[in-house]
Amino acid sequence: MEYRYYITVVIAVAVLQLFLYSFAKTIGWLLNLSEKNRKTVSFLSFLIINGMVILAITRMFLLFRVMALVLVLLLFAFFISFLTACIYKLTRGNPAINRGLKIFYPFAFLGLIGLGFYNAYVPTLVHYSVKLEKPLAQPIRIGVASDLHLGKQFGAKQLDKLAEIFQQENVDLILLPGDIMDDNLTVYHSENMHSSLAKLNAPLGVYATLGNHDFFGNQESIAQTIRQAGIRVLWDQAVEIDGKFVIVGRNDDLVKTRPSAEQLLQSVNTKLPVILLDHRPTEIEKHTKLPIDIQVSGHAHKGQIFPANIITQFMYQLHYGYEKIGLGHYFVTSGYGFWGIPMRLGSQSEVLIIDVEGNNPS
Repeated sequence: MEYRYYITVVIAVAVLQLFLYSFAKTIGWLLNLSEKNRKTVSFLSFLIINGMVILAITRMFLLFRVMALVLVLLLFAFFISFLTACIYKLTRGNPAINRGLKIFYPFAFLGLIGLGFYNAYVPTLVHYSVKLEKPLAQPIRIGVASDLHLGKQFGAKQLDKLAEIFQQENVDLILLPGDIMDDNLTVYHSENMHSSLAKLNAPLGVYATLGNHDFFGNQESIAQTIRQAGIRVLWDQAVEIDGKFVIVGRNDDLVKTRPSAEQLLQSVNTKLPVILLDHRPTEIEKHTKLPIDIQVSGHAHKGQIFPANIITQFMYQLHYGYEKIGLGHYFVTSGYGFWGIPMRLGSQSEVLIIDVEGNNPS
């Protein structure tokens, strides 16, 4: 496991204690508990939740998703508690306001949960238009969907919706830059997602590369399954499309032996527009020095749930959105699916539609 995950766990456990303290105080306030009962609630909250954390970390029980949900619910509760506490202080403890806040609290909490589900399952379309510095025989429209994490909570229905979006947008090319599966193929096969994945098609083809979750031990079978759906998996390789442009796909950097983008470009006609699929946006600075015209990445999920987006901003030069750097155009999507739990806050499931025009001589 990478060191970043250990650091994340330590931070999460520390923040959890703050959330538990806030939760206990809020329950005591909402239910008008006595001092003794408040202490009991605090003790039981810390004991039960931290016990679950220990079991999850030591992997004595598979509680990761349960703990992720608990953390998010405590985070949402903290947001509402902070807001109500501010209002309470500003109104100097007005009894009528206090009663109103107690009525407001559960509705606000449930509303935040509903918003989280909405952002996870209702995708937004993000359109970009770029002009390359190289000639392109004719404009192309690219559809991009990353981080599907196909599994029990995100599957055939969402794939059908994605295929419908690409069809309605009349895309010429579809790119899937990594994390197609959520670690393995068990649910993919049990839920019969193959026919839905196979609906993804475009005149110039559908191309995918593998992300970190595709490389947790099942990469060969995942790649083969994706190919069976009519999608070409670029396994550290490049392909020239009808002499018009080149698509390069890199494996995730969990593969420490993967060739660099520079090495992959050695066998490529870089006079043609070059499109790179690289799951993580970690090497954008290096790629700006190479003849890469477009890069599409995912992985960061725009933090998925606020305030994690603040962390991803520090981790990556470009953690989300679009930026033209030098002669290249760089895109990082928040992803079409989600990781862990079906919740998003401060981010939304999305599909990118990129209209690309060449710098053709008149």
